[in-house]
Amino acid sequence: MTPLLQVRGITKYYGARLGCRDVAFDLYPGEVMGIVGESGSGKSTLLGCLAGQLEPDAGEVLFDTRADGPRDTLAMSEPERRMLSRTDWAFVHQHARDGLRMGVSAGGNVGERLMAVGARHYGDIRSQATDWLGRVEIPDDRIDDRPTAFSGGMQQRLQIARNLVTGPRLVFMDEPTGGLDVSVQARLLDLLRGLVREMGLSAIIVTHDLAVVRLLADRLMVMKDGHVVESGLTDQVLDDPQHGYTQLLVSSVLQV
Repeated sequence: MTPLLQVRGITKYYGARLGCRDVAFDLYPGEVMGIVGESGSGKSTLLGCLAGQLEPDAGEVLFDTRADGPRDTLAMSEPERRMLSRTDWAFVHQHARDGLRMGVSAGGNVGERLMAVGARHYGDIRSQATDWLGRVEIPDDRIDDRPTAFSGGMQQRLQIARNLVTGPRLVFMDEPTGGLDVSVQARLLDLLRGLVREMGLSAIIVTHDLAVVRLLADRLMVMKDGHVVESGLTDQVLDDPQHGYTQLLVSSVLQV
């Protein structure tokens, strides 16, 4: 099977400060990769480089395009990257406000993504938006409400609907449950797990919460000071950590 994403030697510095160094891995269709570490470990820098939001100093990000096979997304033109982000890629932000149009209705937020890939018929767009709001547990009668009237958890569910409505092949998630109450987190995780399985999504999830990756990720990378210190199957890494830093992360969770 051809990897959907091949990451080779991604390195990023901020002046003299290291963001991440020489990160490499393959992601296969339908696979979810978790990236964990404390603040400053480099996980968000890596995600930004993979998603085209940051320009790395070295490395390649090869994505298996539908038409031309694997292509280095870092070498694509800006219009090509924008098209990729509208079609085959999606990005779920930690703060839903960063991924939503707060002055546009809930239905309009979902509809905009459909229009970006060529949908034009108003009735079809509204029907699909209604369907997706239902799938993320937002009542039909809230379709014309703006996200400013929604709770934090509902805003995050709307952001997920906006991103997934076009059936992307790869989803980047940056702390998707961060900042939410524990009960809201649990509900959102159940929703995400169901959608990942139902749609066969490939995803890369950055989080500091080991419970999130245990529930969602097939494989796990642990980062510290910009380097990957351990990687493997999620249960294997969490149940039998080999690196001292991973052992510390796991034990600190168990002691809470």
